[in-house]
Order: sequence, then C-alpha cells, then structure tokens
Amino acid sequence: MRRMLIGMSQEKLGESLGLTFQQVQKYEKGSNRIGASRLYQIGSVLGVPIEYFFEGVEPGEGNGMEPDAAPSPGFDMDILSTAEGIQLNSAFFAIADPKLRKRILDLVKALGGLSDEVETPATDENQPH
Repeated sequence: MRRMLIGMSQEKLGESLGLTFQQVQKYEKGSNRIGASRLYQIGSVLGVPIEYFFEGVEPGEGNGMEPDAAPSPGFDMDILSTAEGIQLNSAFFAIADPKLRKRILDLVKALGGLSDEVETPATDENQPH
C-alpha cells in the first residue's frame, strides 16, 4: 500500500532492491514470505521505519491469522490494498470540507445498501451546534 501511495511502480521498487518486479508482486500478494532484512530494505526504499509495517499490532496479539480467528463482518481489509481502494481513500481524504466528505460517505453507504446498518462515530463535525 505504501508503494502505491507514493506512486512507485513495482518495477522501480524491484530495481531498488535488486529484484524483478515479479518478485515484488509475489511479496505483495503474499505468495512469498518477506524476511526481516528484506523488510528493512523495503522500508528504507519506501521511506518508512520497519515499525510502519506493524502499525496496529499489539504485543502478544498474534498475527491475526489464527485458524479460528473470525473475520470482521461487513468489512474486507483486502480492498484497502488494491489500486482502487488506495485511489478511493486518497481522493476521499483530499476533500477538505468535512461536511462534503460526510455527504459523500452517506451517498456511498446508501449505494451499498448500508445506510441503516452502519453508524457513523460521533465527532465534533457531526454534533449539533
């Protein structure tokens, strides 16, 4: 996801790491595991510390891939790592007006049939004035 956010191609990342873009594809798809030293190299090329790849993981929490771990209903994290998911997220947060973002979110929820099912967390911008 970081690679796409900074506009770097798989080929460019591969060149920086001394790999083919096919190997980068395999890493991104999860077909091949990434060793610690390679992960460190990838972080350096992408301009992030190695901790970036572990954001949200609490110590002792496990990797979230236990066989009996139930997925969250109605939410698919995989979409966030697709090109469309990244573009949608980037475009959405590029909208400066919070009221407009809220209206767009309401529209998307209505189009997806989620308008009554998903509650929006209360924030200052949602509170009556």
